[in-house]
Amino acid sequence: MKRNRLLICLAVMFSLPALESYGQKGKFTKYVNTFLGTEPLNDSAIVGYRLPDGWRSWAGLTFPGSSLPNAMVQLSPMTEYGSGAGYEYEDSLILGFTHTNKGHWNLCNVPVLPFSGETPGNGSRFSHRRESAAPGFYQVYLDDYKIDVHLTSTLRGGFHRYVYPLSTGRRILFDLARANNRVGDWQIEQSGSQALQGFQQTGERIYFYAALNTPVAKLEKTEEGKRTGHAVVILENGKGPVEMKIGFSFVGIENAKENLDKEIGEHSFEAIRAAANASWEQLLSKVEVKGGTEKQRTLFYSSLYRSFLWPALRSDVNGDFKGADRQKANTGFRYYTEPSLWDTYRNKDVLLSLLAPEVALDVIKSMKDVGDKKGFIPTFFHGDHGASTIAGAYLRGIDGFDVKGTYDILLKNANVEPGARPHVKEYIEKGFISDPDIEKPHVETKAKAGVSKTLEYSYDDYSLAQLARALGDSANYHTLMQRSKNYRNMFDPSTRFMRGRLANGDWITPFDPQYPYYEYMYREANAWQVSFYAPHDMPGLIQLYGGPAGFGSKLDSLFTLPWNPRHIARNVESMIGQYCHGNQPDHEAPFAYYFINKPEKSQQIIDTILNHLYGIGEFGNALCGMDDAGEMSAWYVFCAAGLYTFSATDPEYLVTVPLFDEVRWKAANGKWLTLRKQGRSRSLKGVKVDGEPQDGWFVPHRLFRNGGEILVKTK
Repeated sequence: MKRNRLLICLAVMFSLPALESYGQKGKFTKYVNTFLGTEPLNDSAIVGYRLPDGWRSWAGLTFPGSSLPNAMVQLSPMTEYGSGAGYEYEDSLILGFTHTNKGHWNLCNVPVLPFSGETPGNGSRFSHRRESAAPGFYQVYLDDYKIDVHLTSTLRGGFHRYVYPLSTGRRILFDLARANNRVGDWQIEQSGSQALQGFQQTGERIYFYAALNTPVAKLEKTEEGKRTGHAVVILENGKGPVEMKIGFSFVGIENAKENLDKEIGEHSFEAIRAAANASWEQLLSKVEVKGGTEKQRTLFYSSLYRSFLWPALRSDVNGDFKGADRQKANTGFRYYTEPSLWDTYRNKDVLLSLLAPEVALDVIKSMKDVGDKKGFIPTFFHGDHGASTIAGAYLRGIDGFDVKGTYDILLKNANVEPGARPHVKEYIEKGFISDPDIEKPHVETKAKAGVSKTLEYSYDDYSLAQLARALGDSANYHTLMQRSKNYRNMFDPSTRFMRGRLANGDWITPFDPQYPYYEYMYREANAWQVSFYAPHDMPGLIQLYGGPAGFGSKLDSLFTLPWNPRHIARNVESMIGQYCHGNQPDHEAPFAYYFINKPEKSQQIIDTILNHLYGIGEFGNALCGMDDAGEMSAWYVFCAAGLYTFSATDPEYLVTVPLFDEVRWKAANGKWLTLRKQGRSRSLKGVKVDGEPQDGWFVPHRLFRNGGEILVKTK
């Protein structure tokens, strides 16, 4: 489906009284703090250990700049190259403003910096007192150059406004040799008297076309294409703000110009900013909350905002994109980057399907396009969780893609090596993935992460089995369901942990369940943090521990056994006992008490996380862990709203006690699901759906489709 979102945003803008004047925020965007996640986390009591000298905790790693939902462009300040998202709240220098971001130490393409005088120096000092941001907007005063910078953006373009102190000496640095990825080549040239065009080559080539409202007197290039070079745009003398409208494309300069013309064109800065705000207002308004504190509403809508910045658009207004084979294509849908699946399959991909199903559909089509070109549906980092994301979306009613063709590639993912699943041949033959016998493994030891892979592949097999059943493929359904029990092969009854095995099946010794590894036996985790992971078969997992009593006792220890402060592993941080909320591998564990009918114990842990691990730090802008493309934020959204996607594949939601008195979800068909809390306690007593008592703690997805009411009763 092709459409110009800017026109839609402008239509919304003119229909919302709250957006009538430049600078006003909407009913929902007023609660968004785009700085959330930019502040460092230094509290060793939360981190679990004292940070070594020179370390900055991998907490947050977010950016405060301008973006639309799932856009190509994220226009944001850069304070340190090589950092997670380019901007670190404690820094005092702005080095430039970059146009792409994710928060994974990559991107941050096409840096520009306005300056005055002969040379740009090394950026400019700035102060948070003269800095502001909102959805679709960023502003800062550059103290050294006395320039006031205002930024806004569209899906594929950025809009810069610079107020210089004088009519002379106005310059713009294009620092094209720098990005968070290694720059291999770059080029810039003048195009007419008031335009510039070029590209920057990192892992992929991004093209730009920039139009200014003032003539260019001269373009000075130093060592063009080299990593030691840069370009300076010298502007003609003149009065009034300098405006630069810049369009981007991953296909070519002509497409970048077309994107600019179609999305920004002759629209004013005020109109583009208001349209960006209206786009966010429209999205955020799909979840309405009543009650709660000001901080809780701010954290909720800030987290909802942060959940919709990735995956990012990669196709142009005309539909062109560069596919996985680096060739230009145009398939009639909007092409997106693949999701950060190891993180986001748990919750954020489901949130995307609930509130932006048209984007979720195109993301699946994009993944299928990668599969067509490379032979496998893309994975991300670890596991094969495209199976969960795609099966979960299909079971929730998103079916406007080539389901059978996508399923066939997912089957190939699950069975063919080499391919999407490393060591899948061993997994199929033995029922587990082994690790080598290493005499003195340490945090950074490189190996197979066999325990984590076996557990995750088991869940992926279950996910694919649900799609097989829906498509009537009973043979593969039964095979995959049998394989989904493979997680049991990693359980050592003598220690009551998921434990690494050697190739001959022996347990790896020595064994310290508290010691964290990056890739040996476990992926970014220790034995405690993965030993409660079987979201598709909790009854089976509980039986491994001898039943509810044994399982409950072990689970109690997870949250109470103190973390050893000598066990230091970057990204394994923010501890409640051995539980690590600062990273994803055990994010299901707080809900595990539900399966032994003790939801009140889960709620105690959930409330501790919601109230003490988000919006923390000296300025309230820190998170307890890396946001990981929105997974950490989506966890907050669901739990604060009283629902969680315990097994994201399954079209059902675990009910928790919401932070708010009432939460209303607007479905794609316009119907509303209302969740109300009854009672003042935080201890869950029962659930009613449309007035009928619910047997258990899950509610079906049909409520999002048909509308309805969930009553959460507390003791």
